[in-house]
Amino acid sequence: MPITKKGFTLIELLVVIAILAVLAVAVVLVLNPAELLKQGRDSTRLSDMATLNSALSLYYTDVLGANTSAWPSAGNYCTVAASSTGGWAGWSTCANVATTTGVNSTSQTVGWIPINFSLISSGSPLTKEPVDPNNNTASCRGSGSITNASCGYAFIASSTAGTYKLETLMESAKFSYGGSSDVTSKDSGESTSTYEIGSNLMFTGTY
Repeated sequence: MPITKKGFTLIELLVVIAILAVLAVAVVLVLNPAELLKQGRDSTRLSDMATLNSALSLYYTDVLGANTSAWPSAGNYCTVAASSTGGWAGWSTCANVATTTGVNSTSQTVGWIPINFSLISSGSPLTKEPVDPNNNTASCRGSGSITNASCGYAFIASSTAGTYKLETLMESAKFSYGGSSDVTSKDSGESTSTYEIGSNLMFTGTY
């Protein structure tokens, strides 16, 4: 008897392809790669804020105790321009728009936070000052009507040496206002739109 070889019919192949397509769509919807990338950048933001805050605390303890004049002029220092329409609410007068990242050693210029971290007796804890991973891209968010805001880091220096606040906006739905891991409204700061960390979280600008 002749040997008959059996294969898949066209209908069977189409059914399998349709099932795979449905599963692929379901995986994309569940995992949401774009949101995962935003969450990754938000994790970087939180890490950068903690690193900068630690460096500033060390600078306060090690340098300012003996030399309060080493504190920068009071003002708002930002890596991106803030605007009343596309930026951070109330941040229309940032004094310094820059992206320089030096720690002010002998071979570097001052960074966007105008502090000479190399004055610390053990040396600068930073190799460079970090900037937002999506710097100056209108993809961050806040509360209320603040959407598609410019991503960036900000440093507010008080006229009182050692008193400051660091701020940044979140990008993902998870970490921003109202999200499952909302850090902007639960940081004990003045703003529900931005994540705040520092020695005084309740002031909004120079004072």
